[in-house]
Amino acid sequence: MTARSPYDTLVTVYGGSGFLGRHVVRALAKRHYRIRVAVRRPELAGHLQPLGRVGQIHAVQANLRNAASVEAAARDAHVLINLVGILFERSRQRFDAVHAYGAEQVALAANAHGARVVHVSAIGADENSTAQYARSKAAAERLVLAAQPQATIMRPSIMFGPEDDFFNRFAALARLSPALPLIGGGTTRFQPVFVGDVARAIADAVDGNARGGTTYELGGPEVRTFKELMQYVLATIERKRLLVPIPFFVAKMQARVLQFMPTPLLTPDQVELLRTDNVVAEKAIAERRTLEGLGIDPEPIEAIVPSYLWRFRKTGQFRTQPTA
Repeated sequence: MTARSPYDTLVTVYGGSGFLGRHVVRALAKRHYRIRVAVRRPELAGHLQPLGRVGQIHAVQANLRNAASVEAAARDAHVLINLVGILFERSRQRFDAVHAYGAEQVALAANAHGARVVHVSAIGADENSTAQYARSKAAAERLVLAAQPQATIMRPSIMFGPEDDFFNRFAALARLSPALPLIGGGTTRFQPVFVGDVARAIADAVDGNARGGTTYELGGPEVRTFKELMQYVLATIERKRLLVPIPFFVAKMQARVLQFMPTPLLTPDQVELLRTDNVVAEKAIAERRTLEGLGIDPEPIEAIVPSYLWRFRKTGQFRTQPTA
């Protein structure tokens, strides 16, 4: 069978206007794919148009909680990419509804239209986790593979990049607060990964260069504790702040109040997530189910993060683009 040209290949990207989505759309556009961005609010996805040529990228309405809209966005597509995820629950946006039910609908829609699936999960997905976020991510993986056994699953660690919600958030907090909290003593280990590297891995999967029915774990070149990451933020923005260890049980009590903020600084579920290291598993490394296994040399935080945290030294301001 003759390989299909990217120019003739339509890729639907669910959640394509978010932080990771913008980078995925850019990576696919550079490879000349036709891109359908499926989002809840297409009117807020206009910032994606300059990433590709005229007519290459268009947005449609879809909500993963609505099976009919998911199916409609899949019509005529050859590959479906599911990037949709939430970090906290609000109103009808619940972990089980968005992560598990929504992911299953994408896989079922792929089956209905003969498309392949690339599903983005998260390192730490575990149906036995004490965190509902991690349980729902694991349930999503199970449902996707049950519906489409040849789906490719990508599990990134925390992602960094100019509009990230990790380094930017703590840099902003360091401007306003005399201290930064170290939940659980700050010993939880992370393997921060550049969002552009994750997007490249996803685009490689669309190209057919990743194994179907396989779960990849995507981490950066270094493992650092939460405390070490906070020290790095402070050094980068040239500020001195106290680093205050907070036991998990105290953090959870605080989170019960903070969770009701419009954009929560911390939720009880996020405290539970911090009890487990967020790093690439040794088995994934041995089986080359990693960025390196895909031929990608991951960028270190030193190569990227200072390029956007400098604003906190000079102006203390940063801007994010609207998401749908």
